[in-house]
Order: sequence, then structure tokens, then C-alpha cells
Amino acid sequence: MRHSIAFALQSSLSDFFSAFSIYTDRHFEIGDFIVVGEYSGTVTNISIRSTRLKLLSGEELIFPNKELTSGSVRNFRKLEKRRITFTIGVTYDTSTEQLRKSPTIINEIVKNNKFAEVERVHFTEFGDFALKFLVSYYVTVADYTAYLDTQQNINLAIKEAFDREGIEMAFPTSTVYVKK
Repeated sequence: MRHSIAFALQSSLSDFFSAFSIYTDRHFEIGDFIVVGEYSGTVTNISIRSTRLKLLSGEELIFPNKELTSGSVRNFRKLEKRRITFTIGVTYDTSTEQLRKSPTIINEIVKNNKFAEVERVHFTEFGDFALKFLVSYYVTVADYTAYLDTQQNINLAIKEAFDREGIEMAFPTSTVYVKK
């Protein structure tokens, strides 16, 4: 009997200290978008025993507070800027002059975007199917929709600029030479 009371008391104290830690350390607050393991959602309630998340898929998930204080929690409210890195491949018949122009074109496009800061743009690789550029920049707002809008605007502007300059984007191809 003593063991079961001690165990129940230990569990309750653990829940209480976890809730106290969440409130005092401010790991997250109601309204924050967090990721815990494979789950992501918005915090809707924090109580002494548990925290409730509204998942992106719509359902509610209830986490014991001790799980949230003993594991990793990613809090996107505290995200100030997001680093974006991607590659662009152009065809092997792109001229050297066009290759030299490309980083400048991409730099200007990113710089002219309201929520973007250029980190780097470089011709980095002779790939199997393409001459590749590494592009890296920061989106300076935490809002996910603003991030997606920024990425879309940059992608479209790069495509338009490359079309104007006659720079062709690459896709996997093979050239077969036949001897007669």
C-alpha cells in the first residue's frame, strides 16, 4: 500500500514540477506552434498534468507535461529568420558568360525580395546532368505563409530572368553518340 501511494505521489510531483518548469522557463506558451517528435501543432492549453496541441491535421493531441520537459521541443514562435538553401542546375550548353552572369541575376532577385537576405550564390558543381549553383538566403520573418510566398516569388523571378537571358534549366538527360 505504501509503495502505491509513494508511486502516485511521485507521479503527481513529477507532473507538478514539469508544469512549473513549463510556466517558469517559458519553453512555449498558448498559441505557439511547436514540434514534438513526429507531431506538430499549436498549443491550446497547458495544465498541471498535460499540454494540449491542435495538430495541423485538425485533431487534438494531449501530451503529459513530463514528456515535454524531458524531450526536445521545437518552438517556431522564437524563430526569427529561416535559412533556405537550394540548388539550380543549368544545361551544359550554357555559355561561360551566362554562367558568370547567373549568380548576379540570382543575387539581385533575392535582394529585391521584401523578406529575403542573400547569404551566398555560387557556381559549385559540374553535376551528372547539370552545371549547378548553390543558393542560400534567409527569410527574415517567422510566418510560414510569408516564407512560402517569398520562395515562390524568388523561384518565379529566377525562371523569368533565366528565360530572358536564354539560360536553360537542366533536367536529367543522357546523350548517346552512335558511331557509323
